[in-house]
Amino acid sequence: MERSLEEQRVEFSNRSFTATPLAGLIIWFIIGISGLFFPDEITVWVLFIGTGSIVYLALFLSKFTGENFLDKNKPKNAFDSLFMYTVGQAVLAYAIAIPFFLVDYSSLPLTVGILTGTMWIPFSWIIRHWLGIFHSLSRTIVVLGLWFALPDYRFSAIPFAIVLIYILTLILLRKRPVALQAES
Repeated sequence: MERSLEEQRVEFSNRSFTATPLAGLIIWFIIGISGLFFPDEITVWVLFIGTGSIVYLALFLSKFTGENFLDKNKPKNAFDSLFMYTVGQAVLAYAIAIPFFLVDYSSLPLTVGILTGTMWIPFSWIIRHWLGIFHSLSRTIVVLGLWFALPDYRFSAIPFAIVLIYILTLILLRKRPVALQAES
């Protein structure tokens, strides 16, 4: 029997959503550590490679969080595809980040930190919860503020701030009510 789009949305919304934010937290933590101990020339590469690896780390972590993104036996869900489009949207943001990086390398934590966080807004719509909007807005405001306030610490302060936002996001994800039934 074919499931309705609303049934698929409820099914999608009832997931734990732990692997992807946990992967983001780990990668941004590594970037922050690099920013503390290595020159910016190294941290730039850690940031590029690390943020480009978040999806792969999430795929790996999903095996341990019970989400198992690569499970071929799960029924197809239209919102999995929509979520992957948001990942694609975040990847396309590098088309903005890279030219600014070439002009001012210290713009990288700002552009990547904000632009890749925009994928949380459609996530909020999918699960019908304010969490994704909180993540995107707080990330935008905090990253922008730190970029201006701490220019000498952009490669450490911004990544650690993103880590804190991920920690809050993971806590809120655990506490959010699940969608028990389709809304009319």
